[in-house]
Amino acid sequence: MKNCLIDPRELLKFDFGPMHPFKIYRLGLTYALMEAYGLTELESVYILNPREATLEEAKTFHTDGYLEVLRLADSGMWIPNLFSHGLGPGDNPVFPGVYEWGMSVAGASIECAEELLAGRAGAAFNIAGGLHHAMPSRASGFCHINDPVLAINKLLEAGKRVAYVDIDAHHGDGVQHAFYSTDRVLMISVHQSGHTIFPGTGFPDEIGQGAGKGYAVNIPLLPGARSDAFTRVRNEVIAPLLNAYDPDVLVTQLGADALLGDQIASLGMSLREFERFAEFYRDFGKPWLGLGGGGYDVGNVARAWTLVFGVMNRVELPDEIPDAWTTQAASYGVIETSLRGPEETESSPSRVLEDLDRTIATLRKTVFPIVVG
Repeated sequence: MKNCLIDPRELLKFDFGPMHPFKIYRLGLTYALMEAYGLTELESVYILNPREATLEEAKTFHTDGYLEVLRLADSGMWIPNLFSHGLGPGDNPVFPGVYEWGMSVAGASIECAEELLAGRAGAAFNIAGGLHHAMPSRASGFCHINDPVLAINKLLEAGKRVAYVDIDAHHGDGVQHAFYSTDRVLMISVHQSGHTIFPGTGFPDEIGQGAGKGYAVNIPLLPGARSDAFTRVRNEVIAPLLNAYDPDVLVTQLGADALLGDQIASLGMSLREFERFAEFYRDFGKPWLGLGGGGYDVGNVARAWTLVFGVMNRVELPDEIPDAWTTQAASYGVIETSLRGPEETESSPSRVLEDLDRTIATLRKTVFPIVVG
């Protein structure tokens, strides 16, 4: 079975602005690192270009009014009621092509879902995707269109049951909002505690409602959590829930901002632990849709997502980064020589692990009886 990769380079024409932490050029550097390692030339790989999501696809989650405002804002000109839709100076800027940007990222994620549904790919990866904060009628958290929700809706339309696992440092609040009342999506989010970071949600007592009760699972981590905490979450929470739920398709948001050294978050996952998450997802053995997400240390982003695509294709990548890429990256001020970095040696502080103990105990009393039985 082949694996699909979205080529993000035509998206590099868009720009959130020089002072914004969301750097679209990270997509180009990531793709270039994949090329440098030969991943894009593998026989197991085929490449697709992004397409724009249709209005009908976007309206499976977003409101008509919001989409029209975003479309009008596409020229970069000021129009009334931007602020009421979360648009304007700050997190969610209006820039030339903003509608095309959001709809192209979303269309690429939908394409990936379509490739899985058609049986053409066993895994598909849109590194530009994972923009999980956008809400039905407003932009939020650097996210204008919620591509994970639109891709999952495509899978649901085909009658599939979906598990969504999100390891971005920020809670996947937009995805939770979309599927909070259904048991057709098991939504698991591992993130830095909302008491300490945007969007201020994603606590263990948020477990869904109605038919969805028990199918929203939140594991907030205190600042300072290291790889050992993430390993526990994967082994003690994610694995048993996924095995019990047994979805038709696995969708993963692979935000790289939980990695040590990120400029916005305060977690400390290692690149080696990130790779282990990718191996876990691959070995789960279901059609796998991988999406990008956050990540504000560009070197971390490029390495993390290259590791994921290597894992998808069962290629063991050498740690020494090819010289051709290091030269290109240096022009952006990105200096990296090791793909995985050093082995982690530092453990999470006791306060982090004690808080995690309480979270796991809570989930075993609330969601485990529903999902696992």
